[in-house]
Amino acid sequence: MQSRYALKWLIHTEKVKRLNILIIGANSAVAQAAASRWAARGARMYWLARNSDKLQRRLAEFDGQVAGWQCFDFTEPGRAAAAVDAAFDRLGTIDIALIAHGQLPDQQASEHDIELVEKAVMDNLTSAIAFLLPLTRRMQQQGHGSIGVITSVAGDRGRPRNFTYAAAKGGLSIYLQGLRSALWHSGVAVYTFRLGPVDTPMTASHEKNFSFADSGRVADAIVQAFNHRRYDIYIPGFWRWVMLLVRHMPEWLFQRLKFLSAR
Repeated sequence: MQSRYALKWLIHTEKVKRLNILIIGANSAVAQAAASRWAARGARMYWLARNSDKLQRRLAEFDGQVAGWQCFDFTEPGRAAAAVDAAFDRLGTIDIALIAHGQLPDQQASEHDIELVEKAVMDNLTSAIAFLLPLTRRMQQQGHGSIGVITSVAGDRGRPRNFTYAAAKGGLSIYLQGLRSALWHSGVAVYTFRLGPVDTPMTASHEKNFSFADSGRVADAIVQAFNHRRYDIYIPGFWRWVMLLVRHMPEWLFQRLKFLSAR
């Protein structure tokens, strides 16, 4: 089956040559931590990010292992295909692509402003699909590859505190389920990484508690996941069981549990 062949190919590749890796959203804390892990294994990388100044500061840490990079606004989906083609041109082949970008909107403001909703959907859903389309086409042409996309446990059930963001991330998770099935026999593997809260600049204003994970540990889990045959992964793993309960909780009970239903 596709998954078995993809796994054998990836393990073989790690032994005989350096991996070529595309990171989309390379400025994110999780993506940077993953890049450090891959760099330690000798990978060659191509980075796409929003902020040029931030990206330039980080390039110096990787001692020439970043073969190329581009910065642009991810809300311009028409530029995604050309960016993917540029990455393939520079690297030759792409063994792994990690899509790590996203934005967390102000929930209550989004309930009164359709433009904020449209931006949230673009940042967290449409822009990811814009990259998935050319990535899957090019990887099918080369006959192999793995794509990992960061979504969120928030997408498993709408809650008052973040349901605009959750709707976009939930839609992305559903899209990845369908894409994974469509590509099952193609040699291209699709991974969904459903992250719980992570202590990063995006959540800097959030009150931290036990549920927040360290970005380094999240990156470790993502890097290791590409060597395994589980494709829908909760990080940290306990979220699989937490969200199983949350998804199946009846509405009358959900509304009585303020830690779930409160703002």
